[in-house]
Amino acid sequence: MAGMTSLRRSGTAALVACAALLLPLAPTAQAADRAGSRPTEAAVAGLLDGIRQDPARLDAFLRAMPKGGDLHNHLSGAVTTELLIKLAAQDGLCIDSVTFTSATGPCQGTLRPAQDALAEGEFRTQVIRAWSMQDFTPGAESGHDHFFATFGKFGEASWRHPGTMIAEVTDTMAAQHQSYLETMLTPASGGVAALAAKVGFDPDLAALRRKLLADGQMQALVDSARADLDTAMAEYRSTEQCGTPQARPGCSVTVRIQSQASRASTPARVFAQLLIGMELASQDDRFVAVNLVQPEDYQSSLDNYQLEMQMLDFLHPLYPKAHISLHAGELVPGLVKPEDLTFHIRQAVLTGHAERIGHGVDVTHEDDAADLLRTLAERKVLVEVPLTSNAQILQVQGRQHPFPLYRKYGVPTALATDDPGVERIDITHEYVRAAQTYRLSYQDLKDLARNSLEYGFVSGRSLWRDRDGFKPVPECQGRALGSENPTPKCAALLASSPKAALEWKQEGAFRTFETSVLNVK
Repeated sequence: MAGMTSLRRSGTAALVACAALLLPLAPTAQAADRAGSRPTEAAVAGLLDGIRQDPARLDAFLRAMPKGGDLHNHLSGAVTTELLIKLAAQDGLCIDSVTFTSATGPCQGTLRPAQDALAEGEFRTQVIRAWSMQDFTPGAESGHDHFFATFGKFGEASWRHPGTMIAEVTDTMAAQHQSYLETMLTPASGGVAALAAKVGFDPDLAALRRKLLADGQMQALVDSARADLDTAMAEYRSTEQCGTPQARPGCSVTVRIQSQASRASTPARVFAQLLIGMELASQDDRFVAVNLVQPEDYQSSLDNYQLEMQMLDFLHPLYPKAHISLHAGELVPGLVKPEDLTFHIRQAVLTGHAERIGHGVDVTHEDDAADLLRTLAERKVLVEVPLTSNAQILQVQGRQHPFPLYRKYGVPTALATDDPGVERIDITHEYVRAAQTYRLSYQDLKDLARNSLEYGFVSGRSLWRDRDGFKPVPECQGRALGSENPTPKCAALLASSPKAALEWKQEGAFRTFETSVLNVK
């Protein structure tokens, strides 16, 4: 199949590859900033170039650099495997000693108490390997299959303590100088599934929506989901001791939720999950977007892809406050039929109204890929790029990865982790990988961090005039970006806009970072 795909797509792929080699970098914010960069900024750029081949120094440099937000993060896959084991033991769960799947008790036969995996030893090592990519080597089982199988194995341990899980994730982010998190959850999962099963699917989407909303059924689930998040955030604040002198670093991270729908489920359930996500984003500012999760190559995902885009096309105008970010193009030749590689990203944007695309790996296999790349650039559709995830699941990395191609066409990009717990990485690892593999400059890395806030779905006006350049709005000109004494008009903007406040804070953090690294002897 891979050979057939190569023959079928060779024309477009060759044109895109040539364009990638011949096009100059698209003019960005960034170009203007380079022309007038501060002396300290230029000095830091030179420092980075000097340590690029020194792994330890490069890691320390990028670990300390402000890195904005993580826009592509699955909570259950983001926490460390060690925390999942601890939670499983705390909740009295069992782990099958053959399949390493977590389960409720009693712990009999092949089911061992999760408590047994707390101590260092062979069983703990086996569980960590089964629940993550630790020490994984492709063989009879592919990276794709091992990766996605982990969620079913640790699933029973991953849903009872979302607040504790958010606390660990935000602590990790704060330690790496990130300030914003969008993480994915499935709100009121059991109730939505039951309602979808009761109502069934109706191809008349307007009629289906009316049935789901009838008699306050969906609103009751919305209220339940909001209450669940109240509980989770209370657990998070308690764990982090937010608002006390002992507050942990994670308290400084702004957290928002994407409501995920399971694309491989029945059409009725997918629609119901998208609907509750839209309703939540309209009623509660903590819920900002909807997304489709589960492997894009599952047969049911492929069979229903266009229908699910039509669902989003129907719902989008009814819920203008709800943002849409979609996994699309997380595919490679050989994983699916050649024709399944030709339209997913385009449909996600043009029919599904996606404002951001997660992964987008198969872009060169789409029909008229060059036109699609220009469309993404013109529409300012950001691509969330989790380099390690793409390497582990799809074996796409280095020059085979479309990341440089997106950048050459001027498509906005941001680095993301995807599932750092499963992958056994953190965001600094992604920045190091990008800096080494693609020889990104300091300015390039700053722009990736800026994008992760600019294209985040946190509410409010941006600090920047437009998405063609990181030039401040008129209210915030005349003073150093990120300074402690913005102009009165700028201070008013920062007070009214969470987005602008995050961006302003990051600019100040850049200045502090640049000064500190130059002062290190």
